[in-house]
Amino acid sequence: MENLQKVLAQHKLTQEDYNAILKILNREPNLVELGIFSAMWSEHCSYKSSKIYLNGFPTRAPWVIQGPGENAGIIDIGGGYGAVFKMESHNHPSFIEPYAGAATGVGGIMRDIFTMGARVVASLNSIRFGDITKKDSIGAKHRYLLRGVVAGIGGYGNCMGVPTLGGEMGFEPSYEGNILVNAFSL
Repeated sequence: MENLQKVLAQHKLTQEDYNAILKILNREPNLVELGIFSAMWSEHCSYKSSKIYLNGFPTRAPWVIQGPGENAGIIDIGGGYGAVFKMESHNHPSFIEPYAGAATGVGGIMRDIFTMGARVVASLNSIRFGDITKKDSIGAKHRYLLRGVVAGIGGYGNCMGVPTLGGEMGFEPSYEGNILVNAFSL
């Protein structure tokens, strides 16, 4: 493949990823296949960089009714009650289309709670953006992203009657390439 390193960088794949793909396919992948691997191995789909940390959380205990997997987790909180919750990142979708990306992140985790037979009572979020004080196109882009993400988070939850009880946000140049949009519902 012509200029392999450039193609891998465009697909956010490492040389190690490419070697694993070669082993899986037993041949060189085409560009469409690289795109599919890139999407499926992305942080959004597979928690590629955070899986090592996520695997450190306990998932089996007498109080764990439903551990990680499809839909939402359930923890026994006593008295015949369970806390049903879900957290998800919607970073890249929100970077591409801030309102819809953030709203579908919130909506998706609410759906996962509803499918467990529970009622959503509260949401939280944690969001990060680049430097919005810059007087250049980067600052303008991140002010736009901030407005859209905040509106998307609030808009979806508010129309469902679910309050956003809290959240946090930060601004740092390291988020100029891709923002962080984490949503949590209980």
